[in-house]
Amino acid sequence: MASNLLKVPIFSKLPSLATRIILPSAAYHRERIGNREVVGFGLNGEPSYIDRTDFPMPAIRFKENSQEITTLREKEKGDWKELSMDEKKTLYRASFCQTFSEMKAPTGEWKSVLAGTFVAMALTVWLYVWMKNFVYQPMPDSFTPEKKAAQLQRIIDLRVNPIEGLASKYDYENNRWKD
Repeated sequence: MASNLLKVPIFSKLPSLATRIILPSAAYHRERIGNREVVGFGLNGEPSYIDRTDFPMPAIRFKENSQEITTLREKEKGDWKELSMDEKKTLYRASFCQTFSEMKAPTGEWKSVLAGTFVAMALTVWLYVWMKNFVYQPMPDSFTPEKKAAQLQRIIDLRVNPIEGLASKYDYENNRWKD
């Protein structure tokens, strides 16, 4: 039954249709990663490289395969005691860009954030001063200390809100504020 289905023209072209669908994606990724070896699934299933401490297994190696790295990979398959420390470091740097201590090292980014915060605060102060001088109207005459004292005296004289307000805190018999 299955062999009869393959003789139907539509089903006989299925493998070529599948390769047409799959190959552009593979070609796209191959174009992006170049000659680097795919070594795992990666963070999101795409062949990409990123240094992360929470996911330390990138999908591809950091550097593209060169003649030197290829020979070291062949030598790596044997006894590791035969590899020198420089060869081991070269192999590591071919697979990874940074070590964990390099990834966790402080970057000094806090300095630029703090500087940006201070610049924003200074600009805010200058904007306030400019608006105070050129945008806002002058304060009304009623805000002078003499007018404020006169208004307070008027509230006391009229005995405004004598139960809980200002007038309740004034001793009218002795002409002074209550203690």
